[in-house]
Amino acid sequence: METVLVISAETFSGKSAVCVTLGQRLRRDGYRVGYLKPLSLRVRRAEEAAYDEDTAFVREVFGLEEPLEQLSPILLTPRLLEGLLRGEAQPDYRQRVEEAFQAVSRGKDVMILEGPNDWSEGTIVGLPAARVAEMFQAHVLLVSNYQSLLETDNILAVREAMAGRSFLGVVLNRVPRARLEMARQVVRPFLEERGIPVLAVLQQDPLLCAVSVNELAEHLGAQILCCPDHGEDLVETMMVGAMSVESALSYFRRQANKAVITGGDRVDIQLAALETPTTCLILTGGMRPNPLILTRAEEQCVPILLVPDDTMTVVRRAEELFGRARFRQTSKIQRFESLLEAHFDFPRFYRMLNLPPKE
Repeated sequence: METVLVISAETFSGKSAVCVTLGQRLRRDGYRVGYLKPLSLRVRRAEEAAYDEDTAFVREVFGLEEPLEQLSPILLTPRLLEGLLRGEAQPDYRQRVEEAFQAVSRGKDVMILEGPNDWSEGTIVGLPAARVAEMFQAHVLLVSNYQSLLETDNILAVREAMAGRSFLGVVLNRVPRARLEMARQVVRPFLEERGIPVLAVLQQDPLLCAVSVNELAEHLGAQILCCPDHGEDLVETMMVGAMSVESALSYFRRQANKAVITGGDRVDIQLAALETPTTCLILTGGMRPNPLILTRAEEQCVPILLVPDDTMTVVRRAEELFGRARFRQTSKIQRFESLLEAHFDFPRFYRMLNLPPKE
């Protein structure tokens, strides 16, 4: 059995996307794939039970039967952290992870381990990425959110921190179009010359940075007034409706898959937005829309979100969310799979794992 530990240098790098799509490719090639997230900091509660959202999603996609508490054995909650700092008696976290690994890896050909938000997290319980890699003799794959040349310094630092471990290489993810040639022609050779394989250079994709209507509503504290069944529709961009109605139509036609943010009293702007490809309307100021707008939105299957804040506050808060949304929609999985199929060096990856593709 081979084990791959997928880590990142920062949050929202695309680590979960890589775990899911690599696992799916391995499964299609006939391998039995298991998954473990040893340490989780993103904890949700439902019916008094805590769980990790990413783990629950991967469990569903891979069709795993193991319970969530085995797939994500340590939930680093504020209560646990406080207990650690106060010196309260703690269980043997390393043993807990080892027992979970033994249970979920039984009968598997490949285990995919997902690291926490960045490669250093977990130190407080004695389980940083380097230690986890050592425990399970895992091959380390780094996912880098590449935005500038300075990212090469982070990659070199991670490689040095993983000294003595099997380092598969790096995936340069979310590379802006303007920096794509530099990443391919300069950064990739630079890293390869220093013994860091670059397994993929992936261009930034608006769909993969998109957020769902439900995520927007939750982040903004909004009330969804209609079409809640379209809560998983994706928003790729935002547009602010603060212009004259004469300019609104041509302005809104420039973008599809958008959220239009405007005051609840701007019926003319709201109608104009609904005449163009709009994913949702966000009405500010806490003013409920005219019944005509609700009827038209329901006809167009466009959710309306009502928020009490002013327009500029809503814009600022919504911008915080873009590029930081979770990877859970089928359309995102399919898009990322197509990117990896086109740009990820699977033959090299399989050779490094001594896993020739099965017939």
